[in-house]
Amino acid sequence: MRATWKGAISFGLVTIPVQLFTATEEHDIPLRQVHGKDGSRVRLRRVCEAEDVEIPYHEITKGYEAPDGSMIMLSDEDLADLPLPSKKLIDVLAFVDASTIDPLMFSKAYYVGTSDRAAAKPYALLREALTESGQIAVTKIAIRSREALAVLRVHEDTLVLQTCLWPDEVRPAAGITPEGDVTIRPQELQMARSLMDMLSQDFDLSALHDEYQEALQQVIEARLQGIEPPREEEGAAPAGGKVIDLMAALENSVRAARESRGEPAAADGGTDAEVRTLPVPGHTRKAAAEKKAAAKKAPTAKRAAPAATAKTTQARKATGSAAKKAATSTTTPKETGGKKSTAARKSTAKTPTSRTAATKSTAASATKTTRTAKTATATAKTATAKKTTRRAASA
Repeated sequence: MRATWKGAISFGLVTIPVQLFTATEEHDIPLRQVHGKDGSRVRLRRVCEAEDVEIPYHEITKGYEAPDGSMIMLSDEDLADLPLPSKKLIDVLAFVDASTIDPLMFSKAYYVGTSDRAAAKPYALLREALTESGQIAVTKIAIRSREALAVLRVHEDTLVLQTCLWPDEVRPAAGITPEGDVTIRPQELQMARSLMDMLSQDFDLSALHDEYQEALQQVIEARLQGIEPPREEEGAAPAGGKVIDLMAALENSVRAARESRGEPAAADGGTDAEVRTLPVPGHTRKAAAEKKAAAKKAPTAKRAAPAATAKTTQARKATGSAAKKAATSTTTPKETGGKKSTAARKSTAKTPTSRTAATKSTAASATKTTRTAKTATATAKTATAKKTTRRAASA
């Protein structure tokens, strides 16, 4: 990696020879301006407005346009005489807490490396002191003939110089925040915290990538191969910024977050309470207790169902047994000494009609007994009484 700046860090009487390396890079795909008619490259040229001719770079200097439109020329000598006390030097002004500098002020970052072996010990000393104290060093540095505010901080095991905007370069935010008093209900705040907690689970910043650049690269490769680039169907346009029901929007967001993580979402038509049982800071124990209570009730309901089924089955068996015995008693006449009596013959002659009635009655009773256990028991008693009557008639 090529160094972009060489100098020294100075704090007190300690001087650390260092060099800077660009810590970040933008991976934009370079696109050229071309003529849409023939694809020819379009170039920007430095043309003098007065002479309408192209000017070579060595004839170009700097100037300042005054409010009245006149131009004030500034030579290289004028700029060279400007005071730059931090030239080739990272001058440490103070050590402050990291929270003192608003991240809004941060600009470009540089890795700070040592220039020789002698700088290793003071470099490590400054790094460990910053790490232990949790502070950052406020410095000034001149880069490319311009003085800039910067901070020294620790990233992993390396010192990082991060240039900053000057305080007066940060615009005030007055008049941008919503005006008027806004009332936030506790339920809305709790639901927002639930959504924040769910979106933060298993988050890996290193897994993020620039999807736009990947899609642009696919388009370029398709054009190089002479094929039509892939097209994605346009989805539904997002709804407007007007939120009708904030609570409903939060609940739907939580439900969508759970589904994206492969977790079961709340049942359709569920109440707000079903959604609010998400893990919220300070409410985890309560949710766990409710979950255990529900688990204890579930087995009881399961045991009750088989018990009712068993009773119904027993009733059905009793009814079927009684009907079978009743039918057998009406179709099998008793014999005395191997001969049928006259009464037996008469009862046998009348049996088909009574048999049909008994069968229909038993079938109807069996159908009714399947509904409730009580009806089945009553039917069984009735069938037993009929059986006793028929036996007496046959005898």
